[in-house]
Amino acid sequence: MNRDGVESSNLRSVGYDANGKILEVEFHGGKIYRYFGVDEDTHASMMGSGSKGRFFQQSVRNRFSFERME
Repeated sequence: MNRDGVESSNLRSVGYDANGKILEVEFHGGKIYRYFGVDEDTHASMMGSGSKGRFFQQSVRNRFSFERME
């Protein structure tokens, strides 16, 4: 999955697969997670947010199933 770099103190890049409803998030520490069942509106809201890290914490983390990528 291709990810786009983002301006964030916590997040390095974000990718999205609309067909699979998968949000992929890379953190500055290098860890990458995939979140499942994420709708396009949530992804668009995150990318349009003034604080992507805050949006992630409030609207993605602990709300969707996920896996850590190796």
